[in-house]
Amino acid sequence: MNAPLAVVMAAGKGTRMKSELPKVLVPVLGRPMLEYVIDALREAGIAKIVVVVGYRADDVKQTVGGQEDVGFALQAEQRGTGHAVMSAREHLAGHDGAVVVVAGDSPLMQTSSIRKLLAEYERSKSACILGTAHKDNPHGLGRIVRDASGKFTGIVEEKDATPQERQITEVNLSTYVFHGPDLLHALEGIRSDNAQGEYYITDCPGVLLAEGKDVRALAVLEPCEVLSINSMEELAVVEDAMRSMAKAKG
Repeated sequence: MNAPLAVVMAAGKGTRMKSELPKVLVPVLGRPMLEYVIDALREAGIAKIVVVVGYRADDVKQTVGGQEDVGFALQAEQRGTGHAVMSAREHLAGHDGAVVVVAGDSPLMQTSSIRKLLAEYERSKSACILGTAHKDNPHGLGRIVRDASGKFTGIVEEKDATPQERQITEVNLSTYVFHGPDLLHALEGIRSDNAQGEYYITDCPGVLLAEGKDVRALAVLEPCEVLSINSMEELAVVEDAMRSMAKAKG
């Protein structure tokens, strides 16, 4: 079994951050947010970390390159999260173990959460496991839909959700563990026939589910991991949360 590897989606510009920097290089308490993500993955036992770069790719490479376990894949044209992972296909070819897929703008990612997802993967050998969390106000986030027995049946985006589905508090947070060959197979099956003309990683679990593969959603992410950074206001909230956590740890 190959040691787990990770794909970090880090190609975006982050237009709402009021910065010319690539979003993942915007400092959070003085460090580029991408560095926190790499640290969390490394501490969780990830052997190889593939950073998907795009906007100002050389700046990202310069910041986090030169580390033995960090490689890069270029997403020359940003056509969605699924397209970002497609850009890393050559790194995934022949990999028969776990592939962790995460967003590079998640500085509050917890090593413990990644470890729990990997432990579930080792136990279940599922084709895909989604890391989810419950959020009191899930506005704007994709909801996790389950059947009467609690089995995962899909992700529904807010704009497509029924009033009943909008009441769901379990949300998708762009944190996945895939079986390597199943991920490559699912990427072949996703389409860009949507309003944005983009490929979404969120469609991959559905492709695998439709083929009868084992796909699970595990609500193991910490409440702090729900905090995202899409604006300077949200950056301030995340920095406050990090200070509080650091204080609590003593």
